[in-house]
Amino acid sequence: MTIATVNPATGRTEQRFEPHDAAEVERRLARSAAAFTEHRATSFADRARWSLTAAELLEGEIPVLARLLTTEMGKTFASAKAEVAKCATAFRYYAEHAEAFLADEPVALSSGSGAVRYEPMGPVLAVMPWNFPLWQVVRFAAPALMAGNVGLLKHASNVPQTALAFEDLLLRSGFVPGAFQVLLVGSGAVPDIIADDRVRAVTLTGSEGAGRAVAAAAGRALKKSVLELGGSDPFVVMPSADLGRAVAVAVEARVQNNGQSCIAAKRFIVHAEIYDAFVEQMVSAMSALGVGDPMDPATEVGPLATAAGRDEVVAQVDDAASKGASVRCGGTPPDRDGWYYPPTVVTDIEPGMAVHDEEVFGPVALVYRAADVDDALRIANDTGFGLGASVWTTDTAEQDHLARGLHCGMVFVNAMVASMCELPFGGVKRSGYGRELSSQGIRELCDVKSVRWA
Repeated sequence: MTIATVNPATGRTEQRFEPHDAAEVERRLARSAAAFTEHRATSFADRARWSLTAAELLEGEIPVLARLLTTEMGKTFASAKAEVAKCATAFRYYAEHAEAFLADEPVALSSGSGAVRYEPMGPVLAVMPWNFPLWQVVRFAAPALMAGNVGLLKHASNVPQTALAFEDLLLRSGFVPGAFQVLLVGSGAVPDIIADDRVRAVTLTGSEGAGRAVAAAAGRALKKSVLELGGSDPFVVMPSADLGRAVAVAVEARVQNNGQSCIAAKRFIVHAEIYDAFVEQMVSAMSALGVGDPMDPATEVGPLATAAGRDEVVAQVDDAASKGASVRCGGTPPDRDGWYYPPTVVTDIEPGMAVHDEEVFGPVALVYRAADVDDALRIANDTGFGLGASVWTTDTAEQDHLARGLHCGMVFVNAMVASMCELPFGGVKRSGYGRELSSQGIRELCDVKSVRWA
C-alpha cells in the first residue's frame, strides 16, 4: 500500500510514508483504550476548553494548513482556506452545545421516575476520504471528543500530511495524549481493526464500495457503524425561479471542490419552459471558468485529486457521448501536466449511460428536461442515491410538494446543499445511514442508557 503526497497539479510525488506495521497498530490501539479511560473522566468544561483551543489553532494556522490541503488533493487555495476556517466553527459549536445535547432527558413514568442518558462508547474508528481532508475528519472528531470518546483515523492514502498535522494540532490543543491518533494503514487493515474488541464503533465517509465493506465488517463484529456515501444530487429548477440566480448557484454547486463533493449538484432537472435558456446560460458560465494552478488566486477550478479519478470521469463522459448524449462544452481533458478536467455540460442523457447510473465525481453537469413538477420529481428520484437535493421555485406549493416527495436526506430550497453544524447531515438509500453534525450527530456516537428510579 502506497501512502504518499502526490501533487495533483503536477503529478509529482512530494513525500512518501511507511505504513504502520502490525506492532505499531497494536501500540496505538492499546494507547487509545488507555486514553479513553482517562478522557471519558474529564468534564465537559475541560473538553470545551481544549476544543476552543483547537479552533484557535486552526484559525491561526489557516495559510499553512490550506497550502497542505491544496498540495495533497488539488482544491483551490481559496476553498482550502475556507475549509480550515469551517473546521474551527465546528469545534466551537460542539464546545458550546455538547453538554446540552447529551444532558439527561427526564422521562415521565406511571410509577417512579426515569431518564435517558447518553454515554461515550469508547475508541471510534473513522475511515475518511480525501475530498475534504480536514472537514470530513473534524465533523467526526469535534463531536466525538466532546462526547468523551477517543478517535482513531484511517485517512485516505493520498492525504497523509493532513492527517498527521491534525493529530499534532489536537495534541497541542490539550486533549489527553492518545485521544486522537492516526493509523497509517491501507484499506486491507480496516476489517481487523474494526474486529478488535477495543474499537467500539466505526464511521466512514466514502464510496459505496467502501461503505459496503466497512458495514459488513462492523456487522460481523456487532458494532455500530455510520456511513456517509456517494450522491447524485438533483438540482430542480421550475419556471418561477430567478433563472439568473439559479444558474449562478448551479455552476457553483457543480464545480465546488473541483466537482469532487458528495453533495455537489450533479443532475440539473429543468422545466421545459425554461430548459433552453438554462442550458444556454449554464454552458456560457461553465465555459468561462478559469481552470489552472489551484494556488493561483484567479483559478476557479483546479485538478482532480487523482489520475484514476480523472480517467473515470473521462470514461463516463465518453460513454455518454458514444450512446447519443450531447456534450455542450468541455468533455476533453487538456494536454498538460496534472489531472485536470474542464467544466463540462452534458444533455440528452438516457438510462444505461454511465453518467446517468453512476456518481460523476468531477466538474460535469448533467441537464435533464422535465415536462412539469411531477416529471421533475420522477427524474430526481430515478437514482439509487439519496443524499441531498436543491429545489428552485418561488411557488410555496411546489416547494412543499418537492421537499416532501424527494427521496433524500436533505432538501435545500432556493439554496445550494451544504453541510452545516446545526442540521443533521446524511442520506438514504445507497447514500448511507446514520447522521453527522447537529445533536443527532453527536448522539450517533454515544451509548443510550435508560435509568429508572422506583
